[in-house]
Amino acid sequence: MKVEVQSLDASKKGSIELNDAVFGVEPRADILHRVVTWQLEKRRAPTRATRERSDVARSGKKFGRQKGGGTARHGDRRSPIFIGGGKAHGARARVFNPSLNKKVRALGLRMALSSKAKTGTLVVIEALDVEVKTKLLAAQIQSLGFGPKVLVVDGDTVNENFARASSNLVGLDVLPAVGANVYDILKHDTLVLTRAAVEKLEARLNG
Repeated sequence: MKVEVQSLDASKKGSIELNDAVFGVEPRADILHRVVTWQLEKRRAPTRATRERSDVARSGKKFGRQKGGGTARHGDRRSPIFIGGGKAHGARARVFNPSLNKKVRALGLRMALSSKAKTGTLVVIEALDVEVKTKLLAAQIQSLGFGPKVLVVDGDTVNENFARASSNLVGLDVLPAVGANVYDILKHDTLVLTRAAVEKLEARLNG
């Protein structure tokens, strides 16, 4: 698959041949759903269990007589209505540590990249070498017509000047190639890859 390469100033920089094994895979909704679900579950933090009535270290003896005391008829001090008593309907301990085969994760990433290439929302640019301020960069991004939500993926590291200039732009996210993932790719309208990012992703996923 051949794609034109452009720069941020909309000038043409030739073309690049994308590997069909990475960018030409037929997307499957079930695979993408499994990978996105796994990603979102991995983000969740475990919850700590609260101590309920049976977990509180207090006496279970009935502390007052049933009748004649002039107060309510209580059973023991572990009741949730007393200070130091157990929590009524407390939170349960939950651990979110799902597993997903590495081959399925890699296949999901290839499918996410291929879906962007198939729909024409994949853009390849030469590099992120910019020496402009945020206002000028915003104007360049708008002139390119990328859409309201853009994900930019660079090579080993993100260009420092570009990261600084784009840090306050709403809807523009920047990642290094190692951070490219299915969820972020799918939730953005346009995926922008640098030449270095294409090389890194193909080396990572081809084989």
